[in-house]
Amino acid sequence: MKKNRLGEFQELILMTVVILKEEAYGNEIERYLEGCLNERLSMGAIQTALKRMEEKSFLTSEWGEVTQKRGGKRKRIYTATPYAHQVLRDMKNLRARMWSAMPDLEMGTS
Repeated sequence: MKKNRLGEFQELILMTVVILKEEAYGNEIERYLEGCLNERLSMGAIQTALKRMEEKSFLTSEWGEVTQKRGGKRKRIYTATPYAHQVLRDMKNLRARMWSAMPDLEMGTS
């Protein structure tokens, strides 16, 4: 499983890319995740994770069109690969199996 393992932050970013589809670019990924986590994130950390996942074939990216909204700047749009979709399914299934085996987590008990 090690080859397919993602850190928690990478998993959240990858899930966000899948959720956002054609709107999966840096600023929008940051906005969405900050809303979900209710905390500020570093764009540098997001960009580093995106680059590493692209190097590991979890993501592909392409430049979007120049827009007036962005002051003539293009945005890099990310897409999850079929490999990434399989890894996310595997992780979801593993987590579901483990959570189903967990005893009830009540305060003060172990």
